[in-house]
Amino acid sequence: MTAQIALGQHLIVCPPATSANLGPGFDSLGLALEYRDRLEVRTAQSSSVQIDGEGAGELPTDESHLIIKEMRRYWGKAGFEAAGVQLIAHNRIPHARGMGSSAAAIVAAYAAADALLPEGSRGGTEAVFQAAAQWEGHPDNVAPAVFGGLSISSTSADGSFSSVQVPLHQDLRAVLAIPSNGLSTEVARGALPAQVDHSIAAANSASAALLIHALSNDPSVLLAGTKDYLHQDYRAASMPQSAALIATLREAGLAAVVSGAGPTVLTLVAGDAQVAEVLARIDEFSAHSTVSWRAEVPTLAANGVTVEVL
Repeated sequence: MTAQIALGQHLIVCPPATSANLGPGFDSLGLALEYRDRLEVRTAQSSSVQIDGEGAGELPTDESHLIIKEMRRYWGKAGFEAAGVQLIAHNRIPHARGMGSSAAAIVAAYAAADALLPEGSRGGTEAVFQAAAQWEGHPDNVAPAVFGGLSISSTSADGSFSSVQVPLHQDLRAVLAIPSNGLSTEVARGALPAQVDHSIAAANSASAALLIHALSNDPSVLLAGTKDYLHQDYRAASMPQSAALIATLREAGLAAVVSGAGPTVLTLVAGDAQVAEVLARIDEFSAHSTVSWRAEVPTLAANGVTVEVL
């Protein structure tokens, strides 16, 4: 007889936003940002969904909602008969902006589903990470959403995933420029070539290695460390205003990159003075842009997804 998920359980799940790639760290580097969705979950006989914020009026409000669908699938793989889920979603992470909204949703779904299993049946954080990375197909966004901080992640030959978390320099700050228009990950990935020259791959590897040093030990080399050779130039045509803003900021010596698949622009800086400079340049650029921009200065999230049992 299939085991049952206990009804009447109640918890709050809060996944952070993430910024993947960080320039040269394509499909391997990700940074957690203290910019969270808040999801209230109850197990019940039937499912329902309430949404405010991002996706309200657009996302499904029944069992086809991604979070409910994936919670139920996680339970099924664990050998449990799926319960109904009553979900109240307060969505803050912008959708289709390269800030890891889908990764946040899937990590929240699996973290909630795992926490609602009986204690002896839970897989824990590593199981949540593996399941989320498998769903995404690559671990760069889900790793920081699960573990927090800066993650270096990889995919093994057997299809499993691994991730290590790297300490960040105390002066490191992040500035986001979020445009009014979105861009799907599928469109952004479709712009990439199937192959690159060995010399380009080698140059990108050097940048990524320098970036780790910059983020952990010496932010003064962030500009050189964020030089990308693998994806940003190919994607520029699909997000011309983002590409123009990145060029403007980098010409001023500021380490601007595409956040994830874009079109949000992430600038990594050292200290509050550089934050102010980036904000001023974004404001100046916005005055002549064909899209509107919203600047945010989130703190870096030391913790990944949080689960509070009520």
